[in-house]
Amino acid sequence: MDAKTEKDNLIEGETGPWEVVIGVEVHAQVTSNAKLFSGASTEFGGEPNSHVSLVDAAMPGMLPVINERCIAQAIRTGLGLKAKINLNSVFDRKNYFYPDLPQGYQISQYKSPIVGEGEVIVDLLSGERFTVGIERLHLEQDAGKSLHDQHPLYSYVDLNRSGVALMEIVSKPDLRSSEQTRAYIGKLRTIMRYLGTCDGNMEEGSLRADINVSVRKPGAALGIRCEIKNVNSIRFIGQAIEHEARRQIEILEEGGTIHQETRLFDAKLGETRSMRSKEEAHDYRYFPDPDLLPLELTKEYVESLKADLPELPDEKRARFIADYGLSPYDADVLIAEKESADYFEAVAKRRDAKQAANWVINELFGRLNKEGRNIVDSPVSADQLGGILDLIKEGTISGKIAKDLFDIVWSEGGDPAAIVQARGLTQVTDMGAIETAVDQVLAANPEKAEQARAKPTLVGWFVGQVMKATGGKASPQAVNDLLKAKLGIA
Repeated sequence: MDAKTEKDNLIEGETGPWEVVIGVEVHAQVTSNAKLFSGASTEFGGEPNSHVSLVDAAMPGMLPVINERCIAQAIRTGLGLKAKINLNSVFDRKNYFYPDLPQGYQISQYKSPIVGEGEVIVDLLSGERFTVGIERLHLEQDAGKSLHDQHPLYSYVDLNRSGVALMEIVSKPDLRSSEQTRAYIGKLRTIMRYLGTCDGNMEEGSLRADINVSVRKPGAALGIRCEIKNVNSIRFIGQAIEHEARRQIEILEEGGTIHQETRLFDAKLGETRSMRSKEEAHDYRYFPDPDLLPLELTKEYVESLKADLPELPDEKRARFIADYGLSPYDADVLIAEKESADYFEAVAKRRDAKQAANWVINELFGRLNKEGRNIVDSPVSADQLGGILDLIKEGTISGKIAKDLFDIVWSEGGDPAAIVQARGLTQVTDMGAIETAVDQVLAANPEKAEQARAKPTLVGWFVGQVMKATGGKASPQAVNDLLKAKLGIA
């Protein structure tokens, strides 16, 4: 990261600039049909307590059995993070009380996690690129959910989520701004979606983040951190960091002290508030779970999982730039979701890739965003959009008509070529008809014609007028050539 970027990330206080230091613990729900230690369903949205086995409910005598699918998913995620896979790992008991934690402890991993150090390379749309170190990835079981809005006097507990496998991905304190943190979590989410190891649906709670924030004067030792717990929106993560950093700076500049604690983010007020003093590892009384043997993997098993990995975002980005000649910006936009990248490649096949990227990003994504849809719900298929581009290339329709055709296909569906034929949208190539329209526009605007002779860039205005007069059906190139000839512009 260059000096300019580091300076830009500083926060100005009354006593000068401050640097915010951020580390993130992401809790990602593993994509698996069954829970980590039981065969109960992980499906979202079931009736309360309808996906609960005797193991999840911590009935006496019930013993956990490891779900191999969850182990494989954790390893695949580690490989996607370019991380070290530990062939020997241990499950521990992390002891604490929550009303929705039936066992009174959580089965997690402490000193010997399944995945060690790795990294995530993050590209901002501004062009900035930085690397975030991964400290570890470990597996653990999720707790249930307390429901406080079902009764005026009582809280209820739903154990459907209890025992669902979580990957806790711990970053190093390498982040220096809310923008970097949002981009990092977005990239991590993209990687896991490509791998199929977590669906990343933050609104359903399958991806949540604990954000550790501290501030310091540039070059000083790390400050005391506060942890903002369970933030489930990338937008809220940015807001929480901004507020917490400012809160800490104000306290320090007034001569106060930051106390290590766990805080919550109030999205309505846009501020963090104290939840409890921060626990240390010894408070949890970790010890190896006596019901689970150490997890021992073979190199061959890990290599077999590695061989089956899909093309990941960084690799796809590099290929889009090298093979299709796309700009880094366009490549970043297209690879953000695997479905978007697949759609683009289907459109770009045997066509002009830059034109395909332009239509996918500007026309398709613009319309999808406007209507709040995802790429998988697009009314215009890759084949249909490709058909529109083919008609442009063949000279059958103009760019203006192509946009009108896109709107028709979006609203009504159908084959683009058949629509053009049925509705008479074919581009006018009759030079006689085009010349008549050009002469009429020039005759109606003699003063502008004189100005265009002196300033050739004004020809564009005339092109627009002729296209308007012909209902967008004239060939823009033919119009442009005729105008230059009649105006005597080389």
